[in-house]
Amino acid sequence: MSLSNLQVGPAWPTEPASGRGRSHGTSSRQPFDRWFRYPAGFASDYVQLLLDRLELTEGMVIDCFAGSGVTGTAARARGLSFAGIEAHPFVAELARLKLTPTATAAQVRTLAREVATSARKAVLAELTTVDSEPDLIRRSFADHTLKALLVLRRLIKDRLEDPAALYLKWALLATLRDVADVKVGWPYQRPGVARKPPHDDPIARFDLRIQAVADDIESVSGSNVSYRPTSRVTSQITSKVLVGDSRDPNVWSQLPTSAAACIASPPYLNNFDYADATRLELYFWGDVSTWRDMCREVRGDMLTATTQQSSVREMAVAIARLKERADGSSGPVEEILRLVESITEAKLRRERRSKEYDQVAPAYFLAMWDVLQNLKDHLAPGGTALWLVGDSAPYGVYIDTPRLIGDIAVQIGFNLAEDVSLRVRGNRWGQHSDRHNVPLAERLIVLHKRVEETVG
Repeated sequence: MSLSNLQVGPAWPTEPASGRGRSHGTSSRQPFDRWFRYPAGFASDYVQLLLDRLELTEGMVIDCFAGSGVTGTAARARGLSFAGIEAHPFVAELARLKLTPTATAAQVRTLAREVATSARKAVLAELTTVDSEPDLIRRSFADHTLKALLVLRRLIKDRLEDPAALYLKWALLATLRDVADVKVGWPYQRPGVARKPPHDDPIARFDLRIQAVADDIESVSGSNVSYRPTSRVTSQITSKVLVGDSRDPNVWSQLPTSAAACIASPPYLNNFDYADATRLELYFWGDVSTWRDMCREVRGDMLTATTQQSSVREMAVAIARLKERADGSSGPVEEILRLVESITEAKLRRERRSKEYDQVAPAYFLAMWDVLQNLKDHLAPGGTALWLVGDSAPYGVYIDTPRLIGDIAVQIGFNLAEDVSLRVRGNRWGQHSDRHNVPLAERLIVLHKRVEETVG
């Protein structure tokens, strides 16, 4: 379906810009979003605008790329149930904490006071050493800062049986980038580039963060939604986050089959590595200590969207499976395969070794196909899916990712209702000498599950 044939409805809201704790992406100020600023998707206040636009008053919202639970907290604030799937096990834990509380605000504050008091005493005793920490961790913090962080980590790990301890864990992890004295912005940690840390007292910063967490827990205590006059307070509202691969129908089988809507932001085809982006926190907490561990323990179920995940074998398998799904017309499969050829040719023309984007593209679109098929099976007839996704241009070869996803969805059984450009993207890297000059945008595609007609 061409954009000229799209049905145009009332304007969809654009994401609020600066002044709310972020220029774009997860907010550092909005309740629950501020627990940990995961560099993916959107902020809950924007999801709430999308939910308002859908005029949902009941039912369940699904997010097949749940991330840190942004869609879930927004749905809860509107009196809606939520079900999410997230492949990054570390981040899925955070989403679950937000949506299925394990402790009260009072319990969190009590444990936080105990830990902060003990930490200050332990730091004064100067008994902590940093020698056994991974190189990335030792290089990212001044010694006195790292010692305080390690004391906090030890005290929290010693109390993990306490239902409030995981909240303290995430407050500590969110503190790391606040007190690092090297560049640790998204998406890369650069321990060789010094900076003045925004906050110089790790324990004080941790305490401030955990108080915000407790405040947010308290805001929903006694009800399943945050305090908002127009929200319906009902005991029927549920929230569920599964750790798993959204391509896998067995994971989806644990979710309800009649969701009213899906609001999601799938990984973009832009080589952003969500596993590596959290390496600082993963290494610090001790979940992994090597790149190999991270690939095995974290990246295992994450769909291919980066060159670090791709392989020649996966590319061949993806191309073969895409060809099996071609419908005989000049559809998305044919266009994807032509793009892969163009990317390969552009890569070979380059005078230096280049990243294998031609391996990523077929695996990426095959994954989107599988996810959309599963989503179709779990949306109610006529249900709406809103996907926020951007286009890309590896080596200057333009890939209209949102439209291709829309075309795949149409072949599966959706109607592509709208394809809306929300904002220009990619300017951040405009000065990079290896950067293409193809204009890029972030877009919202609006899909409706087709209502099958019955004969008889």
